[in-house]
Amino acid sequence: MTLDLYFDYLIFPLLTISVILVFYRLFKGPEVVDRVIALDLIITIGIGLITAYSIRSGQALFLDVAMILALIAFLGTIAFAFYLDKKK
Repeated sequence: MTLDLYFDYLIFPLLTISVILVFYRLFKGPEVVDRVIALDLIITIGIGLITAYSIRSGQALFLDVAMILALIAFLGTIAFAFYLDKKK
């Protein structure tokens, strides 16, 4: 098998299934913390999808987008943790 076939038949479907399962947790989450963790995980899986697509297509420009998205997700998680700390 070539690398393209691994991406097409293994990596992209697994990442898609994981996003669907995490979306279920996002909507079903009993608490706000569960929803925030699910949203952070969706962004992380999205970064994985962008990275896999960048490798598949051979365009390194998408890796810059993935790094910016990772930074925004990190700052959002830190801001939410700060909010929960101040709320208590």
